[in-house]
Amino acid sequence: MVSSIRFLMCSPDHYEVDYVINPWMEGNVHKSSRDRAAEQWEHLFHLIKEYAIVDLIQPQVGVPDIVFTANGGLVLGDTVVLSRFFHKERQGEEPFFKQWFAEKGYTVHELPKELPFEGAGDALFDREGRWLWAGYGFRSELDSHPYLAKWLDIEVLSLRLMDERFYHLDTCFCPLSQGYLLYYPPAFDAYSNRLIEMRVPEEKRIAIAEADAVNFACNAVNVDHRVILNKASDELKQRLADKGFEVLETPLTEFLKAGGAAKCLTLRVTEPVRVEVHAHATVESRVIRLDGHLLDSGLINRALDLVVEAGGSFQVLNFNLGEQRQSTSSAEVKVSAPSHEVMETIMTQLIDLGAVPPPQEACDISYEVVTQAGVAPDDFYVTTIYPTEVRVECQWVKVQKQRMDAALVLHSTPTGPMAECKLLRDLAVGDRVIVGVEGIRTVRKTESREQRNVQEFSFMGAGVSSERRVELVVEQIAWELRKIRDQGGKVVVTAGPVVIHTGGGEHLAHLIRQGYVQALLGGNAIAVHDIEQSMMGTSLGVDMKRGVSVRGGHRHHLKVINAVRRCGSIPQAVEQGVVTSGVLYECVRNGVPFSLAGSIRDDGPLPDTQMDLLQAQADYARLIEGADLILMLSSMLHSIGVGNMTPAGVKMVCVDINPAVVTKLSDRGSVESVGVVTDVGLFLSLLVQQLDKLTSPYHFASATA
Repeated sequence: MVSSIRFLMCSPDHYEVDYVINPWMEGNVHKSSRDRAAEQWEHLFHLIKEYAIVDLIQPQVGVPDIVFTANGGLVLGDTVVLSRFFHKERQGEEPFFKQWFAEKGYTVHELPKELPFEGAGDALFDREGRWLWAGYGFRSELDSHPYLAKWLDIEVLSLRLMDERFYHLDTCFCPLSQGYLLYYPPAFDAYSNRLIEMRVPEEKRIAIAEADAVNFACNAVNVDHRVILNKASDELKQRLADKGFEVLETPLTEFLKAGGAAKCLTLRVTEPVRVEVHAHATVESRVIRLDGHLLDSGLINRALDLVVEAGGSFQVLNFNLGEQRQSTSSAEVKVSAPSHEVMETIMTQLIDLGAVPPPQEACDISYEVVTQAGVAPDDFYVTTIYPTEVRVECQWVKVQKQRMDAALVLHSTPTGPMAECKLLRDLAVGDRVIVGVEGIRTVRKTESREQRNVQEFSFMGAGVSSERRVELVVEQIAWELRKIRDQGGKVVVTAGPVVIHTGGGEHLAHLIRQGYVQALLGGNAIAVHDIEQSMMGTSLGVDMKRGVSVRGGHRHHLKVINAVRRCGSIPQAVEQGVVTSGVLYECVRNGVPFSLAGSIRDDGPLPDTQMDLLQAQADYARLIEGADLILMLSSMLHSIGVGNMTPAGVKMVCVDINPAVVTKLSDRGSVESVGVVTDVGLFLSLLVQQLDKLTSPYHFASATA
């Protein structure tokens, strides 16, 4: 019995694989058989005609893919939204579909010319008429979805396609009657799969395997309880039969060569309208502005890639390219996301890159009041290392105490609004914590290649330096240390016990004695082994001069701890003459503050070791404040902690024999960070030698000549 359902088809009189616009076409150009294609199309045509009405559109020379009528537009009732094809090879089809629908009396809607949307290939109605599934990612843009919601007065659910083989929604997704869904989950991102699972009950979801997906089993025509498709495995046919569906196979291999099958070859033009269903689109859009050396620094590429990778889409509204090499550029970009949740994720990452709203769209921040001490409101903004500003009462306010992984707290002062970074544990009831991402911007330097090449600390842009570059890197670090010392700046050293084990203790002590270090951060271990070397001549029981274990040496570190505890503290041990040399000795003698953060593995510990972790963090933060450079020496735990509480703008050098540690610190994102993969003892020895050269009369005369 023929139902009242109607489909639009087009005979393959001029069908050919003439070009490549999807992965299926690759290797198949001019390899399709028109006769075999015509035979397969006829079988599909007559099979559908047994159960539905089929209208035809005239085939046209020069547009071979017009045979795939599903892409001509999207129909609901007597309204059609025409396609805007992504590829120029198919754009010639648009006027023919427009003419056909106009002649049939449809109300025709056309999207803006630069907004791709490929009809029912990327938009599929739930067969119960409750909503519209709309795909994006390859051929259709997310920004087309609000138009569909408005013109068709229906809720639109946006699904992001991830696998280029399934470039249209209808290649991997087929709503069936009675609320069932045939689909291939790996074709979608996590957010889309979650959305599908929220809307379609588990018992109604028919997820297929890749073997069926690549045979375009989802590219099916559903007429009542019948599913017409190219090919399905016995397992899939049984699963569909168990749900009450009859599977009708008809080979369409010639059309698979162009990336289409049964559904692609048909356009349903009798989609029923449910009057109780009305428009709603979850798509959210915002405009951001980027400034700086956008091309040379790669910032524009990183920003746009970030948007797409996070599940959004973009449109560059304008791009003003700097006229000279030293000139900066600016761009305004419209960013769209399928939900508020995804948009917040995208905007947070864009803010980290330095994106800001255009002046005319800048909004004040939103905040919520803390009701439980140490607990931030939901959706609180998490800070980064970069200088941050927040918009309060239509003005940008610089955030104080900048550090990463904190909340932003807003204060009112006699001189105006003030904002600061505050750790979660320090939040007090009544604090006003900034939430969301509106009215927040970070300040990041973007430099041209020429500017980076002439930077005084230019090697810092090198990321991780290998052994081959150690001497060059050391030379530049030495210049930087000398400059900071001479200008009264501040250098903080974070060091692990490996410094002592590798023989670097005497060199670090030399740096402290010569005024190159203004604070020392570490743990219990570096102090214990440094003092062990001073008192016993060993480190971990190994004689530092001969490199051999000493009988009973494994007890040395405990004897040292005991001796210092008897004195009361490290400074008292120095004053009493118990400790007479070494790193901690030089700190005490030269008034260099130090902080030793304890851990569960510590022996003793020394009386100076701070076993209250929160207090140790506070001590570290206090000593880091105002630093110009931080030298991290073979201490992954303490170095990562220091890196997390250090704002951008502070130069950082991480030295470790383990590339993973170095890379982790370099990846914090600051352009002032560098990693040096080498033995820390060797590094310190070379550094002291280079500094001694800089202070020699000959070198000074040569440098100033």
